[in-house]
Amino acid sequence: MQKIIDLVHATRVYEVASESPLSVAHQLSVRSKNTIYLKREDKQVVHSFKLRGAYQKISGLSAKQKAKGVVASSAGNHAQGVALSASKLGIESVIVMPLSTPKIKVNAVEQLGGKVVLHGDVYDDAFAYAKQLEQQQDLVFIHPYDDIE
Repeated sequence: MQKIIDLVHATRVYEVASESPLSVAHQLSVRSKNTIYLKREDKQVVHSFKLRGAYQKISGLSAKQKAKGVVASSAGNHAQGVALSASKLGIESVIVMPLSTPKIKVNAVEQLGGKVVLHGDVYDDAFAYAKQLEQQQDLVFIHPYDDIE
């Protein structure tokens, strides 16, 4: 087990993310007759675990890919994770968000250094447009969840 913990701590993600505390979930523990812990990823700068995947992916890009910049689609947490990660690494980021995205989320992405493009009525429209920008502007697409790297 210690070997796995050491590998986790060796990842580059700790350049931007903090180690999340664990909190006992008392009611869940009582109901399940076991001790249940919650990993408090809401304590991260972007209030989500999405920062980890975004940073791990972006930090692992080649120098050539980093120079191109990145593009992502999201209505919230992934957008903030990509914007912060790219900014910390000195990479330009374009974040495509649906037109219905709350202004507070748009502002958060912009404050973290992302260039926001509002497009489409629903997330799928934003995703499709981000994929289009990937091709048109030769950007690297950072998928919000489906990336085995």
